[in-house]
Amino acid sequence: METIPLFPLNSILFPKGRISLQIFESRYVDMIRQCMKDGTGFGVVLIEAGSEVAHKGQKLDIHRIGTYSTVVDWNQLPNGLLGITVEGQTTFKIVESWREENNLCRAEVVFREQDSQDAEPVDVGEQFQEYVDLLQGLARHPAIEELKLDISFDNLREIAWRLSELLPIANREKQALLELSDPFDRLEQIEIYISSINQQENGGL
Repeated sequence: METIPLFPLNSILFPKGRISLQIFESRYVDMIRQCMKDGTGFGVVLIEAGSEVAHKGQKLDIHRIGTYSTVVDWNQLPNGLLGITVEGQTTFKIVESWREENNLCRAEVVFREQDSQDAEPVDVGEQFQEYVDLLQGLARHPAIEELKLDISFDNLREIAWRLSELLPIANREKQALLELSDPFDRLEQIEIYISSINQQENGGL
């Protein structure tokens, strides 16, 4: 187990995915500075109940599976806030979590090495080519291109990660995908979500 700081958000990150954040709370400014100084990262976890901004006496519930991330870019924004881009490295399971005096969350976690950037790539067979085609179409969207994702379209792990992030599904569904660790299991669940989306677009027929 390792102890890491947590950044609870209303969004979900998968390994090798990227999100941009504006940092304005002092607890997170200090956390990011320390991470950049030490060359370490922090955990992105989905908020189950509560707010991203700390309020006195507020209860914050978080999901127990998240993604360890590192800062890959940062800059001072026109509004004076710190802007960072983080990239997911590996998923983890929270064993125990707590709040410190400055309201920063920390947790003891177990990294899921089979669901990380360093995990052995899984070849994409012909039966999964339709998922590759779908992801290539999604990746051409201008908002996605801005993230400058380095997608290996021949690694089934990455196909499952990126589709999990980019499909127009609710956070509860993305979290369900995050809690899986096997790319085949993820794609099986993704197929269910895609079928549901197609049914909705066709008027439930």
